[in-house]
Amino acid sequence: MRNLASSLTRPLLSLGLCLGLAATAQAQDQVLNLYSARHYQTDEALYANFTKTTGIRINRVDTDDAGLLARLKSEGSASPADVVLLVDAARLWKAEEEGLFLPVKSSLLNQRIPEQLRAKESEQGTAWFGLSTRARVIVYNKMSVKKEDVLNYEDLGAAKNKGRLCTRSGSHPYNLSLFGSVYEHLGAAATEQWLKGMVLNMAREPKGGDTDQIKAVASGECAIAITNTYYLARMMRSEKPDDRSSVEKIGVVFPNQQSWGTHINIAGGAVARHAKNRANAIKFLEYLSSDAAQAYFANGNNEWPAVASVRPANPALEALGRFKSETIPVAVVGSHQPKVQQILDRVGYK
Repeated sequence: MRNLASSLTRPLLSLGLCLGLAATAQAQDQVLNLYSARHYQTDEALYANFTKTTGIRINRVDTDDAGLLARLKSEGSASPADVVLLVDAARLWKAEEEGLFLPVKSSLLNQRIPEQLRAKESEQGTAWFGLSTRARVIVYNKMSVKKEDVLNYEDLGAAKNKGRLCTRSGSHPYNLSLFGSVYEHLGAAATEQWLKGMVLNMAREPKGGDTDQIKAVASGECAIAITNTYYLARMMRSEKPDDRSSVEKIGVVFPNQQSWGTHINIAGGAVARHAKNRANAIKFLEYLSSDAAQAYFANGNNEWPAVASVRPANPALEALGRFKSETIPVAVVGSHQPKVQQILDRVGYK
């Protein structure tokens, strides 16, 4: 009997060992293929913490939003992408319209991410979720502009500010989202008149990025500009003397505090349409809504958390203070992009 038992036990032990090794190998092979337009060094810790917590290894493709969307379209069903991270509501809306995302159902994400910061829900689920926010504010030269002249977005197109305005390209997604917000509030005719006024008020042709606009205001090249808050907060926290000097020369306005509130844009994420690791993809998006990940967004890249209960420990964001933000769904703002672009073409906003 002892020999029979021994002969039966050895195969069972071998089978158990094989199954154990297979399970270990499977755990080690857990991956997530991430296509990201977030090119912020501080996100490295965010991704490392996810792998440490879950054991899921992240393979990343980093490029700008337009490059990612073009790649997804060209790859089609062969795309290895599981999660896509983009940095603008208009881009997220466009990608959804082009069928590049897979709607998902997650009670956790629906609970954590406010409804106005995610795609409109369908029977299949939700196509994308905002994960962090930034405000689009007005900066002005304190020596040449009175704050009361730039209290509202509408003031950017007013005759009193002729020759004062600097912006980046009107067709840049950050501006398209702002203009889409104004379109929602004012309607087509008033928005076109406003954008025509902005063109007339230009101190120079649109060029550069948001940081360039801040520096142009500080140097006196122009007197007023618009920027996302995280660019401004980055300069406020900078150790570079030039950045500190520029910040000292400018004032900041959160526009439309007496009306609809300041425009809020988002960075967000979605599960790719042809994701091969869908469970891992949803787990990653849920992780990005956690308190720890939301704190990374705020303290590392100067963005406000999308989850209202998370309080950032960021001196620059604290210095900017509290403000009234608009409450319209960012998906609606994104949907106005084609109409806004047509207006920009008509008024000659480059």
